[in-house]
Amino acid sequence: MDKPDCQSTITCPKCGDSRLETMPKNACQWYYECTACGVLLKSKSGDCCVFCSYGTTPCPPIQAGNACCLNP
Repeated sequence: MDKPDCQSTITCPKCGDSRLETMPKNACQWYYECTACGVLLKSKSGDCCVFCSYGTTPCPPIQAGNACCLNP
């Protein structure tokens, strides 16, 4: 397997601000606070994390074809 891409541009659905962020390699990130407007993003139903919901690149476990953590 190739090394996962750990960079993803996450876009806030409220204000439209986009930021390049580094994703955790082996864990889900269920929440993300927009640095522009302060809204707390939560992953969408059916997505494992905020990067799979709002990012340009899915999280590393999904890139590897593995199951990811379940959203609480």
